[in-house]
Amino acid sequence: MHPDMLPIDDDLVRSLIAAQFPQWSELAVERWPSSGTVNAMYRLGDDLVVRLPLVAGGATDVAMEQRWLPRLGSRLPVTIPEVLGAGTPADGYPWPWSVYRWLEGKNPEVGALSEPLLLAKDLAEFVAAMRSIDLPGAPRAHRGGQLALLDSPTRAAIAQLRGIPEEDVDCDAVAAMWENALRAQGQDAPSVWLHADLMPGNLLVDGDRLSAVIDFGCMGVGDPACDLFPAWNLLPADGREAFREALGVDDGMWIRGRGRTLSQALIALPYYRRTNPAMADNARHVIRTVLEDG
Repeated sequence: MHPDMLPIDDDLVRSLIAAQFPQWSELAVERWPSSGTVNAMYRLGDDLVVRLPLVAGGATDVAMEQRWLPRLGSRLPVTIPEVLGAGTPADGYPWPWSVYRWLEGKNPEVGALSEPLLLAKDLAEFVAAMRSIDLPGAPRAHRGGQLALLDSPTRAAIAQLRGIPEEDVDCDAVAAMWENALRAQGQDAPSVWLHADLMPGNLLVDGDRLSAVIDFGCMGVGDPACDLFPAWNLLPADGREAFREALGVDDGMWIRGRGRTLSQALIALPYYRRTNPAMADNARHVIRTVLEDG
């Protein structure tokens, strides 16, 4: 997926575990299929999972999770990852890594939610709980700055998509939607705690109820519109409205949130269209949904 991606295999994971966590050295190691873009996931026995960055940028995410997840868990209404072991660079592997408790559940699927209003309620409850956190020294959330900071990469992505006719993106329409988002009110909204990456692949459900939220590598404080992603990347129209109502989102924040979700999709589609089908398919879904919603 990335030109600087580090190769990771079962033998490396076994070696790291044996050297640093010998109490788990006899457990089976199995690569776990994931649509994630910056980490490799390995099941470790039945109850554990190993998460290792694939690129240098993921190393800071791991260190941040090791610091903040233990402080967030009791403040949130659903389960989040629990760090059981903090691994260090070794055996030619250059970055920190973690062992977590395995969390049961599956990722929700767009178009396959039987009770979207219940999931919308659960997601709103999680977002509201994140916003209510008041912990000093918080990092800045990835993508959490003012919307204008995304202007250059978003316009570059639209230009790329104009050169990929088979994607059939109405580039004039998405450009107009982006301009509208840049003009939305509330660009200087007070910062709040955010997950900042509420993609379907970072949610776990039991039936249609939210059971866990994972991958907090983008977390921190920033624009509250940043955590509105599920409205367009997952929920159908009635769930989208229920999510908005539960959070009490005004027009300015809604337009900013829609713009942020669109920007992420526009950037992801040309980058992942040939290397990560799940990410590319969700980006296409977001672009369609945002245009229909607007």
